[in-house]
Amino acid sequence: MRAVIASGAGRYADPWHPFPETSPLLASILEEAGFTVTVDDDVDGAMTRLDDVQLLVVNAGDPWRDTDERLPAGSPAIRGLTVALEQGMGVLALHCAVSSLRDYPDWAAAVGGMWVPGLSWHPDAGVATITPSAGAGRFLTTPFDVFDERYCGLQRIGHSRTVAEHDGASSPEPTAWVREYGAARIAVDVLGHDARSYESEGHRELLRRLAVWAAAG
Repeated sequence: MRAVIASGAGRYADPWHPFPETSPLLASILEEAGFTVTVDDDVDGAMTRLDDVQLLVVNAGDPWRDTDERLPAGSPAIRGLTVALEQGMGVLALHCAVSSLRDYPDWAAAVGGMWVPGLSWHPDAGVATITPSAGAGRFLTTPFDVFDERYCGLQRIGHSRTVAEHDGASSPEPTAWVREYGAARIAVDVLGHDARSYESEGHRELLRRLAVWAAAG
């Protein structure tokens, strides 16, 4: 199976997320799961090179954070992602990917949740316990600890199956979920702030299972 990691650089980079450090770690996890992996730090360009890709992994930040640059509606990149999803390519969205690809009309609808500036939030990074949700099934069978941020107050879009959760301010918040978008299988994991997140074997195993499921569509 072939996977491409669209890794934050240029307008998809930010001061908080070390994408050049975390994307190679993601690549090693996917390779352990049987994928052949390419890391592409040209995020928009990667969307034009999705032929024969079974899994797109997005590990990139908010392109609208501090720039007015926008992709035109007829951009080959936008069309490339739309076509790949229509053909059933799997997607694994990591951490701040829920605030990324804002120029792409299919993205928010596909991933089923977005970070809303001014409303979504997270406490300071620290050790968090991630627990299986009621619908976890084979994705997560036992809790694990991880050093990471805990995203809260995301806007949910459509219906998803939550497979892992963490403590929020007053109730559990979704850590990972899976869903289908047309022919495509979508997996979202809001962990992955920096390299410490990938030191957790529990997190690594969750990622392997999410990736294999998404690519198997």
